[in-house]
This record gives sequence, structure tokens and C-alpha cells, in this order.
Amino acid sequence: MNDPGLSDINARIVRCRECPRLVSYLADAKRRWPDHFCRPVPAWGDIVPRILIVGLAPGLHGANRTGRLFTFDSSGQWLYGALHAAGLASRPASVGPGDGLRLRSVYITSAARCAPPKNRPGTDELDRCRPYLREEISRLTTVRVAVALGRIAHDAVLKSLDLRPSAFPFAHGVQHRLARFVLLDSYHCSRQNTNTGRLTRGMFRRIFERAKRLATLRG
Repeated sequence: MNDPGLSDINARIVRCRECPRLVSYLADAKRRWPDHFCRPVPAWGDIVPRILIVGLAPGLHGANRTGRLFTFDSSGQWLYGALHAAGLASRPASVGPGDGLRLRSVYITSAARCAPPKNRPGTDELDRCRPYLREEISRLTTVRVAVALGRIAHDAVLKSLDLRPSAFPFAHGVQHRLARFVLLDSYHCSRQNTNTGRLTRGMFRRIFERAKRLATLRG
């Protein structure tokens, strides 16, 4: 299967140094943890997906450590566990690139590509990152459902399509019919939501079961 330009996008993401605050933060992190990836983290998954998952940003000791989104932290345990339960991942955990994990008709990306201080990317940093998401969406023509993990991801998808987020209110479990695909909202699988019970495993798994149905995937 031909790569629809995703490798080129990912190569540019890893080289990106557009945000001075994040460049400095990652350089400091690399000095403290030399074995960490400490660069903008590329997207990954099935290059002919029907489901696009959009997260917030790499975790400092998760994706920023391994170089793979939602990997080696609690958010990743929740996400890949839910994908595996829905038959969309070959195993329920992600250790890092080369671990044999395969995604079925799923591509994972994020609103921000660099781990930000306190997990909070600035508005200007999200703006600079958005062209990558816009380009990914334009190339992923097979996508039928975009799952936004949190309000920032929800807004990023809409802004990438030149739509006003205020016209599509975010709420867990809400779906919005857009021109090309359905936008399905979920609370982010961060500790802030999972440790407080705002997001339960049952709630999260139902999001991906619904995404699978909307994408007309079987099995």
C-alpha cells in the first residue's frame, strides 16, 4: 500500500523547531533524561485508516520518552486497552516502536507534537502545529470517524477544517456530522479524568465501539 505522504509529514514534524519555548523545554529534558526521545513526536498507525484519533500532546515521560504517541504512560494503557478490546489493536499495550503492536484501520495523531510544560501547550504553539494536522486530514481520505480526546483536540480538528468550534460544542459521547467524516468526542484518558471517575473504562470502550460502528468496521 502506498504511503499517502504521511512519512514526509512525520519527517517534518520530528525536525520542527517552530516553538522556542518547547524547543528549550525539550533540550532541557534531554539533558536530564538522555535516553528520552525529546523531539516532536510523529503520528503513527494504519496508513489507510477509517478512524483517526486525535490526542492533546506527548507526555513528558510517555511519548516524549519513547517517540510513539500514547506510549509508556497511563493514558496509553487506557487507549490501547480500549482499542484492543474493540478489535482495533493487536495487543492491549504499547511499549515503543518495534514492539510489534499493529493498529487496524486506526491512525493516531495529536493537536500538539511536543511535550509541553505542565501538559499545557500555548495557543500560539497549537496554531503553529495545526498545519500538520490539516495536512494529515487532507491526505487521510479514507477516514470516516475522527475521535477527539478532549476539548483541545476537538477544537484542533474543527480549526483544521476552517470550522468554528463554538458551532460544534464539545461533550463526551457527542458526535458531529462534518462534511467528510463524523467527529466523535471523548474525555481525554488523562489521570485527571480517569483517577476522578469522570471517565470510566466502560465509557471509554463504548466510544471506540461506536467509532467502529460509524466507520462500518466488522470483527
